[in-house]
Amino acid sequence: MPDYLLFYDYVGNAVEKRRAFRREHFTLASEAIARGHLILGGAYANPVDGAVLYFRCESTGVIEEFVRSDPYVRNGLVTSWKIREWTTVVGSMAATSIRPEDV
Repeated sequence: MPDYLLFYDYVGNAVEKRRAFRREHFTLASEAIARGHLILGGAYANPVDGAVLYFRCESTGVIEEFVRSDPYVRNGLVTSWKIREWTTVVGSMAATSIRPEDV
């Protein structure tokens, strides 16, 4: 299954503005984790001006549905977003493994 990264850009003062929607956002994320689609996610630090979420799923449609359902997006905390397919090659969770002798 392919790997994807979802990039979010946030409005200013996102930390304060997200409080009202945080529980619903985390419920959505927990459901995506339970389905095996969302692997890891979190906001940037210093400053908190965006986030990255790592998905492993059959298509970008799964991620697009997540975005449409996300209260951060629906309530204007996310100013823009994009999905990028990600070729993982090193690490215990890599989709394709490359050995040093293959390089």
